[in-house]
Amino acid sequence: MTLNLSVLTPTRIVWDSEVKEIILSTNSGQIGILPNHAPIATAVDIGLLRIRLTDQWVTVALMGGFARVGNNEITILGNDAEISTDIDPQEAQEALEKAEENLRKAEGKRQAIEANLALRRAKTRVEAINVISAS
Repeated sequence: MTLNLSVLTPTRIVWDSEVKEIILSTNSGQIGILPNHAPIATAVDIGLLRIRLTDQWVTVALMGGFARVGNNEITILGNDAEISTDIDPQEAQEALEKAEENLRKAEGKRQAIEANLALRRAKTRVEAINVISAS
């Protein structure tokens, strides 16, 4: 039995196919979703989406959004998303270093919040690459 997974952003369809299982980062922690999961709607946190195909895992860097699960269909409406194999490792590492620097230089609460969000996004992209290389 499988699940139909759709990952959509405002600009593109990132994923649209059948999967065996997913692990999703939500605002209240990670959840695993298998076929016949109870219907839910949840906020999606900045973090990794792990997708199990038949015998392999694919990692997607998700930048927050919402997910709806029901009738073996999962729809994730994300602010942005990238499949780990589409992420340039050097660019992701440079973005992480720049985000860390911007957080150190942040002046005031607003700049600190924005810099912290940028750092979380950059860390998620690097983590997505590292998960794939560790597999």
